[in-house]
Amino acid sequence: MTTHDVFRFDVPAEDDFGYSQAIKSGELVHVSGQLAFDEAGEFPDGGDFAAQLRRTHANMDRVLDHYGATRNQIVSQTQYVVDLRQHAAAAARGNLAYFGEHRPAATVLGVTELTLPGQVVEIGFVIDLRLPA
Repeated sequence: MTTHDVFRFDVPAEDDFGYSQAIKSGELVHVSGQLAFDEAGEFPDGGDFAAQLRRTHANMDRVLDHYGATRNQIVSQTQYVVDLRQHAAAAARGNLAYFGEHRPAATVLGVTELTLPGQVVEIGFVIDLRLPA
C-alpha cells in the first residue's frame, strides 16, 4: 500500500491557495514551487533576485530536512524566473552553488510574473528517497 505524508510551513498562502508545500507518495516527494517566504510567512525581499534565490534554496532545504533527504536526492526541478534574460547568469550561479556536483534534470522558464508582487523566482522539484543521500 502506498502511503503519503503532507508537509506544510503553516503560512497563510497555503490556506489561501489550498495547497501544501510537499506530498510524499511512496518513495517520491513532489514539492510545490518554493519561494522566498521567511519563517513568519512574510515576503521581505521583493524584487531582489539574489536574496530571493537564497531564501528559496533555504526553504527547499526545510522541505528536504522534513523528509530526511538531501540535495543529492532531488531528481528534477522546474525554476520560474521573471525577466529571465536579466537573471539567467545569477540563476545559473545559484543553481551550481546549491547543487555542487549533483545534476538533477532541470527546466528554467522565463515568465512575465509570479504570484506575489516583487516575486522573481520560484522552484518546484521532485525528491526520490530511494537514491543515496
